[in-house]
Amino acid sequence: MTFEVHAQGAVHVFDCFSCAIHRMAPICEHCRVQIIGQGVEADGKWYCGAHCARSDGRVGIVDRV
Repeated sequence: MTFEVHAQGAVHVFDCFSCAIHRMAPICEHCRVQIIGQGVEADGKWYCGAHCARSDGRVGIVDRV
């Protein structure tokens, strides 16, 4: 069984969630880890969390616990 992911005008077909995550998850601009959970977007760039965003010079970014 396959499923489709529609993103940014393209259709991607996968047969498992892990393949979809590997292909579709954004990469943190600072530490280069794949962002699987919630990330932070600042100025059009994705970060895994506020620490990496601040380390990359973004201001006013905080994690919510």
